[in-house]
Amino acid sequence: MSSSLSRTQVVRKTVIETEGGVVAAQHSLAAQVGAEVLAAGGDAVDAAVATSFVMGVLEPWMSGPAGGGAMMLWRADSGEAIALNHGMRAPAALDPADYPLSGRGVAGDLFPWEEVVENRNVQGATAIAVPGVVDGLGRAHERYGKMPWAELLQPAIGHARKGMLVDWYAALCIASVARELAKDADAAALFLDDGQWPKIGAWTALAETRLDQSRMADSLDQIARYGARALYDGDLGAAMAGDVQAKGGCLSQDDLRVYEATFHAPLSFGYRGGQVHALPGLTAGPTLQHALGVAEAAALAGDGPDGAAYAAYARGLKSAYETRLSDMGDDGEHPDAPGCTTHFSVVDRHGNMVAQTQTLLSIFGSRVVSPSTGFLMNNGIMWFDPVQGRPNSLGAGKRCLMNVCPTIGETGQGARYAIGASGGRKIVSAVAQLAGFMSDFGMDIGAAFHHPRIDVSGGATVIADDTLPPAVIDALSRENDVRMTRRTLFPFAFACPAGVMRRDGINSGCTEIMSPWGDAICEDKELTA
Repeated sequence: MSSSLSRTQVVRKTVIETEGGVVAAQHSLAAQVGAEVLAAGGDAVDAAVATSFVMGVLEPWMSGPAGGGAMMLWRADSGEAIALNHGMRAPAALDPADYPLSGRGVAGDLFPWEEVVENRNVQGATAIAVPGVVDGLGRAHERYGKMPWAELLQPAIGHARKGMLVDWYAALCIASVARELAKDADAAALFLDDGQWPKIGAWTALAETRLDQSRMADSLDQIARYGARALYDGDLGAAMAGDVQAKGGCLSQDDLRVYEATFHAPLSFGYRGGQVHALPGLTAGPTLQHALGVAEAAALAGDGPDGAAYAAYARGLKSAYETRLSDMGDDGEHPDAPGCTTHFSVVDRHGNMVAQTQTLLSIFGSRVVSPSTGFLMNNGIMWFDPVQGRPNSLGAGKRCLMNVCPTIGETGQGARYAIGASGGRKIVSAVAQLAGFMSDFGMDIGAAFHHPRIDVSGGATVIADDTLPPAVIDALSRENDVRMTRRTLFPFAFACPAGVMRRDGINSGCTEIMSPWGDAICEDKELTA
């Protein structure tokens, strides 16, 4: 693959080891807020609540209160892993007949579904599913939180009052979908400048352009005052549902009232003398289990992954995706489409952990903003196959089949980690390899995150980081069609992970090295990089 990118540039993230808590997130300011909660004596769940809401303000095209997701928790006192599913659902009034096929072949967003007339399952109010993330956070806090709910939302409210700074990276993200955002007047008013992508402060970055998120701040304030269910049972939810219906969608307040995030026993399985805990059911957890199960059959040796190891990971992922696509029926996604998921991981000084993945699905979700709430809405309906009669066909009230994969694991050497990633179909490849690097070769979190990866996501081609040695590429090429590519800043050729590790009472964390915003921040201010 030809590229104009520098062949000599090296990118690294600092990894700090500390007895204090650590938050690793795709936005440094959100990680900082979570770390401050830990420093104030908060539990890992408290830090997760604060981080999640800040992420929705500062990375609004990735996730937010109108999205969904999933959480894995580890409770150090009981030695227990818990799964929490707060994914999205189709509205009860959704009628599959309203999503007729266009007959023009495959659509061009995340998944290669048959194209629907006017892309009603992808763009606009007809693509909006019932959101779940706020209820999920509320239920996690109710069970494990130590600090007041209202206090945990104050940082997000403060950031929304100030407005998200549009730097070069934010402007790039907004510009990538400016035409789609322009189709919704409220989205255009929030993100665009006279119908164009926003201007940034020249090369010196001294001038500031900020989004007007004051309406969002007011809505977050209501959630802070009245609790998570304010978005579901109260006036706030009624206003949001009214906005969606006014724009042609079918989300109702009844959909919101009956929504409940659910705790589950995790999908737990052994790997290389350790344990892995993932989400069961309609997530990527079963796919992860399948991939690692196949990889575990290979005898690996040496201090680091060689050609045999990468071939084993590729074999496992290939087999897992064949099963996922045939039995679960979810995706086989478009290889170059960006997702709008975000992931963060938390470990507190006591060893409690949270791995939280949250999403709007596509970048900027449905590209529709609810004017009453200021929330950018999801396009969760795109998770369903619009062709009827299949395992994941579109239907009223159905739970969306997610590819999120927040994971808690323990290596055979006793190190515990919480990892996950954004990146749509690329997520499972990243999580499986990171788990493998740490369990198969004893890597710490920094070494695992800096190590080159491959991507195997259901297609015929294995995507390989072109910094891998020729011997690794040769080993992969014996069983696969291999395509080389760079680990780049935008768009991401591989998934964008974030993770934390606890080993011998010492905590550490790391984020995707190419992420310009991502950071792992520790609660010990004097140690924070």
